[in-house]
Amino acid sequence: MAKVIDDSMPTRISPDCPDETRQVLYHAWGHDLEGLKKILNARANASSAQDPKTGETPLHAAIRACGPADQTEPEGEDEEDGCVQEARDIVQELFFNGAIWNDVDSNNETPGCVADRLGRKALYGMCVDAGVRAELLFALMDGYEELSSGSDGGEDEDNKEDEKMADAEGSTAEGLKGDAAAAQDGAKFVPPEADEKPVTSDEYLKSDLTYDNEKLLDADLNGVMMAWETDIMKRSVSALLPGGATGKRILNVGFGMGIIDGMFAENKPSRHHIIEAHPAVLEHASKPDSKFGPEWEKSGPEEGAYKIHAGRWQDVVHRLLEEGEVYDAIYFDTFGEDYSQLREFFTELIPGLLEQDGRFSFFNGLGADRKICYDVYTKVVEMHGAEAGLDVEWEEIDVDMSALGEEGKEYRLPICTFMG
Repeated sequence: MAKVIDDSMPTRISPDCPDETRQVLYHAWGHDLEGLKKILNARANASSAQDPKTGETPLHAAIRACGPADQTEPEGEDEEDGCVQEARDIVQELFFNGAIWNDVDSNNETPGCVADRLGRKALYGMCVDAGVRAELLFALMDGYEELSSGSDGGEDEDNKEDEKMADAEGSTAEGLKGDAAAAQDGAKFVPPEADEKPVTSDEYLKSDLTYDNEKLLDADLNGVMMAWETDIMKRSVSALLPGGATGKRILNVGFGMGIIDGMFAENKPSRHHIIEAHPAVLEHASKPDSKFGPEWEKSGPEEGAYKIHAGRWQDVVHRLLEEGEVYDAIYFDTFGEDYSQLREFFTELIPGLLEQDGRFSFFNGLGADRKICYDVYTKVVEMHGAEAGLDVEWEEIDVDMSALGEEGKEYRLPICTFMG
């Protein structure tokens, strides 16, 4: 059952709110552009004004004040709403003055989340565009910081989107904003679940892992790989090997539970290379009853055709490039790494690893627990892919989560090919 949220001004602007912050929020809520400009010109409040109790920012206030869209209106009528046009002017001014697009409030909503919930498509689009600009700017500055996707509050072992490559493992609700939310009196809003323990690649590789038939968990019960991913993996294999093509050269980065590698093996590849860094996964894969142990490696059409390469992909891939290895299908699914690592892989390494008519895909958990972050990363991947000479297409998949007692999730399967 969806949580009922009270969007009234008295609820969102608390009695504890410092007066200077309150004035900024009131002007944003009232869509008073001229008044807001005067305050912003006098003080840099667009990024720091935040109610210390509710987490309300001027962006939240400007969007929330529009209320829910009339669902009976034809598609696109939101654009003609006078209130929305006033809010657009306020939102634009706030972004111009450095407002943080992914600040979360006490409901664990970003301004874009509020716009989406209220059905305000135009305002939601402005928040997405701001997120894309911010992400591209960080990449250009080589000052990358993880983009927050927050958490939907599920059980630890079920939070794969939250923990892996959701830009990414270890990001908290603080995200890009750092310490900017401190109010003028020193009070600071603490986002929900801001104390989540970060997960980094180095920590993950040192952690103990637990296998069972349904999941692979790290020592903190973060889901490294889950059985519910099987359908995603099956669709990924179909996208990478159209028509069930056999005899292809395949590279998979990240073995995990071996789900997708088992599917690749059914297509009788001429070359099947796997890169895996975690010692516990490597030990599990080498057991006598493993489908990918020494006997599997010996079964290849030639020596070295079937092989698990032990080590971090950052090291192994360069060795493969030096050896002249080229692949028809490449899949990337690591844990404890952020988007910058994925970007490095497909912009710097895919051009040398992938056959000209080959296909590349990856597990797309980029912000998947929060719609706006998912939408932002969809655009960012397309832009960075184009820089690398890649066309990116998306296949929409509805993932059945009923076994976990959750609603189904939308998954966007990326299919990357060289342009032309």
